[in-house]
Amino acid sequence: MFEAVAFLIVGLIFLVWSADRLVFGSAALARNFGISPLVIGMTILAMGSSAPEMMVSATAALDGKTDTAVGNVLGSNIANIALILGITALIKPLSISSAVLRRELPLMIAVTVIAGAILWDNHLGFVEGILLLILFVAFILAMLRISRNEKKNGDVMLDEQESEIPQGVSNMKAGFWVVVGLIVLPLSADTLVESSVVIAKHFGMSDLVIGLTIIAVGTSLPELAASVAGVMKGEDDMAVGNIIGSNVFNILAVMGIPGILNPSVLSELAMGRDFWVMLGVSLLLVVMALGKSRSINRIEGSILFVVFLAYQAYLIVNMTA
Repeated sequence: MFEAVAFLIVGLIFLVWSADRLVFGSAALARNFGISPLVIGMTILAMGSSAPEMMVSATAALDGKTDTAVGNVLGSNIANIALILGITALIKPLSISSAVLRRELPLMIAVTVIAGAILWDNHLGFVEGILLLILFVAFILAMLRISRNEKKNGDVMLDEQESEIPQGVSNMKAGFWVVVGLIVLPLSADTLVESSVVIAKHFGMSDLVIGLTIIAVGTSLPELAASVAGVMKGEDDMAVGNIIGSNVFNILAVMGIPGILNPSVLSELAMGRDFWVMLGVSLLLVVMALGKSRSINRIEGSILFVVFLAYQAYLIVNMTA
């Protein structure tokens, strides 16, 4: 048991690190080859924080644990809003000023509703996986078009995002980190999933619950780091934008992967319990962010954080479900 916990921690550390290195190298290479900073920011950087979820879901699906893969998506989205934005708002109230965010928030709700429609019959199929990936590509193209227009108007969030793109990195160095990321990322994801299975069996946890708890919180660490760093630098829009983008990517891309790799019947609780929690915290975020104050204050942050703790406590008490 101790060995499994140790491997879990090591797997998480290398998963987050290798995802960061892969994004760093990919963004640097893209910049060196003349790709627009806006395109890099809206694709490579935006998808970077969801790279751990993508790899873990793919690994879990290939191991025949689609419940864990779907639980990872639902749990990560809940953790992104309730845990990460809750903690971030407790550190410093978050102001919402970007026009891009005000447009992405309703889109996040629409995508969440699509997830509910797909999970309604407690089955994630191949066609549904393909549909999600098609919608993912359409989302990226739409956001690129919208962002180009907002860039002309001087949207602060887009300027902040482009400033995160590495500069002055040689192709050899960038390529090295891409290769390292591509090697270490799947290995660490496999280690994480395998050790999680051992822990789950020890405590009698279901595949769904292990995805909703240990794996979901672990794969959300990049979003936590990015959001806290963003708010400490006064980049509130980036902190919230990372969460919104990650949630959309998780549903469209990460949930599409297990549908394609291992179409399966899912636990009824994924739709009957966890989807509604995800939808509930998503709507709560919209109400907070689009209210008159255009901000998420410390009281609202504490509400989100308490909701997360209560949900996790419920899952642990009912860990076999």
